[in-house]
Amino acid sequence: MFPLRLAAKYAQHLTRSFRLHGIHSPFVFNLQHQVIDHKGTFAAYLLIEDLRHVLLEDNRKITIKDFGAGSKTNAGRTRKVKDIARISAKAPKHAQLLFRLVNHFAPETIFDLGTSLGLTTAYLASARRSSTVYTFEGCPETAAIARENFKSLKLGNIHLVEGNLDETLSETLKKVDKVDFVFFDGNHRYEPTMRYFRQCLAKAHEDTVFVIDDIYWSAEMERAWKEIAAMPEVTVALDLFQIGIVFFRKSQVKEYFTIRY
Repeated sequence: MFPLRLAAKYAQHLTRSFRLHGIHSPFVFNLQHQVIDHKGTFAAYLLIEDLRHVLLEDNRKITIKDFGAGSKTNAGRTRKVKDIARISAKAPKHAQLLFRLVNHFAPETIFDLGTSLGLTTAYLASARRSSTVYTFEGCPETAAIARENFKSLKLGNIHLVEGNLDETLSETLKKVDKVDFVFFDGNHRYEPTMRYFRQCLAKAHEDTVFVIDDIYWSAEMERAWKEIAAMPEVTVALDLFQIGIVFFRKSQVKEYFTIRY
């Protein structure tokens, strides 16, 4: 059902979306021109993609402890690392967009809700090595692989928080004064997504950026995304189909943009 549903949703997205010529907000126009549609490369891309290729050949088997909505493939609890890298890891196109967003907005405190093997976390941490990245993983064996990957990339600005996100997120939020950037990829269900969003919102400020992954992954995620975009605290919402980006800029008129990416 997932491919059929996503195909139908994507067709709808294409009919509503536009590129630069359809954007009248200077903030969003500049963001798309300078960040979203940026075609250049960074040295970190090559390093992380080299690691991805290694993981795609990794035949080690690990036991998965899953607190979220599960896998689209209904895979069992024992999985090969290479299968996780192939199915669950964020595609380069979107992981590199996250890199560019961090590079552009220069956040100091980043929360990554869903580590997996750590490829996306590595992109976030590499984009601004002076930042502090808190990444959350519920599965001990997956977390161990992620730690190996962070070490191999020499990323010392990552704090991996292991355990059930329902418990670890609130405890970690107590340790920080604010959050500047949050990537929500920890649980693809409506209630947890909304709960995590509200918890992080309590530590957000006008320049905070929130990115929600897989906003059309399921009816629950689509519902969550629509409610998030409609929140009074959210002034600008960008629908890129695979991800949604929201801003809390009080100087902005509340607007919703469907952007082809």
